[in-house]
Amino acid sequence: MSVTGSCTVVVGCQWGDEGKGKIVDVLSEGVDVIARYQGGANAGHTVHVGSEEFVLHQIPSGILHPGTRCLLGNGVVLDVEQFFQEYDTLAARGIDVDGRVGVSRRAHVLLPYHRLMDRAAETSAVEKIGTTGRGIGPAYEDKAGRRGVRVADLTDAERLGGRVGAALKRVCSRLEELGQEAGDELDRHMEAALGLGPRLLALATDTGPEISTALKAGKRVLLEGAQGTALDLDHGTYPFVTSSNTTAAAACTGTGIGPTAIDTVVGVVKAYTTRVGEGPLPTAFEPEMDEHVRQLGGEFGATTGRPRRCGWFDSVLSRFAAQVNGLTGLAVTKLDVLDTLAELKIASAYRMPDGRVEEGFPADTWSLGKVEPVYETMAGWQTPTGKVRALGDLPVNARRYLDRLEELTEAPVRWVSVGTDRSQIIAVDG
Repeated sequence: MSVTGSCTVVVGCQWGDEGKGKIVDVLSEGVDVIARYQGGANAGHTVHVGSEEFVLHQIPSGILHPGTRCLLGNGVVLDVEQFFQEYDTLAARGIDVDGRVGVSRRAHVLLPYHRLMDRAAETSAVEKIGTTGRGIGPAYEDKAGRRGVRVADLTDAERLGGRVGAALKRVCSRLEELGQEAGDELDRHMEAALGLGPRLLALATDTGPEISTALKAGKRVLLEGAQGTALDLDHGTYPFVTSSNTTAAAACTGTGIGPTAIDTVVGVVKAYTTRVGEGPLPTAFEPEMDEHVRQLGGEFGATTGRPRRCGWFDSVLSRFAAQVNGLTGLAVTKLDVLDTLAELKIASAYRMPDGRVEEGFPADTWSLGKVEPVYETMAGWQTPTGKVRALGDLPVNARRYLDRLEELTEAPVRWVSVGTDRSQIIAVDG
């Protein structure tokens, strides 16, 4: 499947886990360069190719397409140890990675003390955020505090030693305040991580110029994010968000290209809604239904294995995501998970705590936790869709459901996924 235009952004439009990895994998056919623009190893993209399953955390899923150049942009916080575990695992499984993976010299490096601080802070916090404990937040804190370590810093041993030494002092002091200690394990991990520096530098590149050169040469570029719009640091359900900007605008700052280079923005949504971690989920199912859909959809985190909370499709959120990302099209995933349900609901608005009905997504996270969704009810199709490959072959009620999602989101449906395999995709002519 080809991508329209020379530069496409793929962005999640819910709370992450929308199935972006599969959509990126499908859209990667015929693409020359794929770049990840934010996040870290807290993301998990699961892709099924035939009987094989690949779970990717930092390397773009386009690596599964031979010849594609895969980049990690300056907006990423790179967990060096995990990155090379992933890199070597792909190579061991027969995926050609040599010369195909590049890392921005401007990308910040996530080091073992970031993971230690993340776990310690979450454990001691009165108000839990529900982090993965992978060190993403502390790494972005160091970046914003202008005390981080970038890939470029690995070229100067003296400068690197000074920055790391200062960081370790800060970490040990903070751990002491929290009643914890670093222990010998930190020293071992630090030695292992910094020992990978020369290997990382061999992959270093300037992603902005590389992508710009590819575009000027008429090549096709795909930019992918991690997490989803509702986890964006500015536009999500703050403070229950990630530590970076997940929306389409971050594709520019996170790779080093300008906004006029982007032609297409594809928003990925599940046919229902899920959320992992803390924070409100307005359309959450009752416990019995929650467990039922979780099992039907295999709703467990690809990175942590944590069970995801499930709920009905929230068009208030998807409409907000269409606006903030400037979507040109939607990819709807996991439609097949709804195949057996007799009745479906879609939240078209929220009834606020004061009784007002709002169609906009509120900035006040605390109000969001108290809203009552205004639902529309539609009949299910109760027919298997996993083998369908054309929109016209879907059950009538499934097409009606997709039409209503399109109307309420105010973005056209361009792709529909009806299973985990890369072949289980329906392309909708626009």
